[in-house]
Amino acid sequence: MSVINYFISNWDKILDYTFAHLYLIAISITLSLIIWISVGVIIRNRDKTAKSLLGFGSLIMSVPSVSLYGILMTIPAFGLNMRSAIFALVLYSMIPIVRNVYTSLNEVDPAVLESARAMGMTEKQILWKVQLPMAMPVIIAGIRVALVMMVGIATLAVFIGERNLGQLIYQGIVRSKTEMIISGAIVVSSISIIVDRLVELLKRILVSPGLLKEKTVEGGK
Repeated sequence: MSVINYFISNWDKILDYTFAHLYLIAISITLSLIIWISVGVIIRNRDKTAKSLLGFGSLIMSVPSVSLYGILMTIPAFGLNMRSAIFALVLYSMIPIVRNVYTSLNEVDPAVLESARAMGMTEKQILWKVQLPMAMPVIIAGIRVALVMMVGIATLAVFIGERNLGQLIYQGIVRSKTEMIISGAIVVSSISIIVDRLVELLKRILVSPGLLKEKTVEGGK
């Protein structure tokens, strides 16, 4: 009951934190898509480069988010601001996006690629009209993971001065107010679920029905 009362009494503050949280996520995922999808496409035929890059991404993923925020905070070019939060989120999204783009493009059936070349298609046409459409389900799965992960990790940006939903959770812990912690957790969890559903809807719009049906059949087996 105290959680409901807290929501009613502080809805304007919660809404303000929610919009700030969504704004941070929107900027971060936009930059991540532009950078990491491009990188994944570029390294698709460069195994050594891909191995090194994915190794670096795995190393970043092994660093606790609070530690990474702390490191960025000490760098003059970043410091205590949104720039540090965005940079950290973009780095964390590297592995799920780059790995899925790289892997899915390289797993397209060679026979399909040979058929496309036999039809006179250029490598650029094959990429845009054959490889990317066939790889889209896996690419979107990587984006889905990155987005949901961002929603949670963004809350820790409160430690570098960001005002978002992490503020509710942090203040709740400091003040020993359970209703603040639960309220923040509920909103963050709700955003994660909504984002997950929206990406699923996007997949149904962008992916060919034939590919969706094929994945469903494979899953049934």
